[in-house]
Amino acid sequence: MKKMPVIFSGHGSPMIALAHNDLTAAFNHIGQEVISRFGKPKAILSICAHWYADGTYIQSAEKPRQIYDMYGFPDELYEVQYPVSGNRDLTMDVLNLLGDKVSINDTWGIDHGTWTVLVHMFPKADIPVVQLSVNRRLTEEECYNLGKELAPLREKGYLIFASGNVVHNLRAVEFDNPIGTPAADAFDEFIKEAVLARNDEAVIHYDTHKDADYAVPTKDHFLPLLYALGASEGETPMVYNNIRNLGSMSMTGYIFGMEE
Repeated sequence: MKKMPVIFSGHGSPMIALAHNDLTAAFNHIGQEVISRFGKPKAILSICAHWYADGTYIQSAEKPRQIYDMYGFPDELYEVQYPVSGNRDLTMDVLNLLGDKVSINDTWGIDHGTWTVLVHMFPKADIPVVQLSVNRRLTEEECYNLGKELAPLREKGYLIFASGNVVHNLRAVEFDNPIGTPAADAFDEFIKEAVLARNDEAVIHYDTHKDADYAVPTKDHFLPLLYALGASEGETPMVYNNIRNLGSMSMTGYIFGMEE
């Protein structure tokens, strides 16, 4: 089996699970490309902003529960089903790689930052999914280095999937704005140029940008990108869904290791 790629996805509003647009078409195309070029992943390790915890935890549930961790949306969103299984081998491989840096925790499940994207990317829900928490206690550099430690999973047929948003400011959302604000555009472009140049230090130290406080008021949605960069060190990405919406949201995603 070929070495699996690493994907970072912007997930934005949970309503994307019900959408059929250019963004979701890109998700679907990526999933098809992964399977056609690399084979069906043995399992997916999802590193998602919505499991933002006080430690580094890995799931071990045979049938992880789907979490509807969002409120005030139409009933039909809570009816979306993505019934994936877990994968014991992946859990054990993560435990072996990270040692005492990680522990099993099954209090969480497959949250909307994961399933709202994967329902388009791999709609059959036939690839096991195991979530790894984003550790709020780690520095940006430590998140990056943890991603480096996870990189060998790719050689075993596991797809590393990180889900967040480069720009994520809920307090500044403009519901009638289909594009981004100047600050959102500037910060997203800064990160994109750094990622394409594999200037990982610039991404790790994103707070040097003048719009960082606006774009990243909390770290939860940004840190998954650092895990992805670490797991793909030195690999030039493909960029997809390079847009901003709702004023203060970036949907920009990156795929690393898609070359033959």
